[in-house]
Amino acid sequence: MQNWVTDFMEQFGYLGIFLMMALENVFPPIPSEIVLPFGGFLTTYADLTVLGVIIAATAGSVLGAIILYGIGLLLDVERLEIIVDRWGHILRVKKSDVHKADAWFDRYGYWTVLFCRMIPLIRSLISIPAGMSNMKFWLFLLFTTIGTVIWNIILITAGVVLGESWENILDFMSIYSNIVYAVIVIGIILFVVWFVRKIRKPR
Repeated sequence: MQNWVTDFMEQFGYLGIFLMMALENVFPPIPSEIVLPFGGFLTTYADLTVLGVIIAATAGSVLGAIILYGIGLLLDVERLEIIVDRWGHILRVKKSDVHKADAWFDRYGYWTVLFCRMIPLIRSLISIPAGMSNMKFWLFLLFTTIGTVIWNIILITAGVVLGESWENILDFMSIYSNIVYAVIVIGIILFVVWFVRKIRKPR
């Protein structure tokens, strides 16, 4: 996949970067850890500028985030309540649990979106709960763009500095991603333990 991504970017320049970043948000197997450093490297020999690559990458990434936000809107709290009404007695989930989760995201969601835009895998998926909680679109767009710009600048700059050795950044990002994934797995395990204990509690 790496060769296909880099060949596409070399052929289509800014448009290629824009499309790859939009797809990267909707289709996570296309990693920004390849697109962005290689985009930075392209500026060292192709007719591209660092600013242009940052703008193209950010525009594509934000577009992908908006698409996922829209999907989240379709899965809003009201639809979750319908699911809970039907299956809540099996899952041991109540409407109040949905409202608590929604209230938490309403309170801390903006900062969550900002920081999660700089975490592999989660950086794409965080747009869905933002839409589900009906986060104000302009605030979602603002925090998403800020987090995206920071992430893009770091990886694009790394590609410029490393030049032909841009692929070296992949080793570092692999370690970073593995740490993040380990934390996510631990979080899921803790959630499952909490959920099982909640189910076993006598009514």
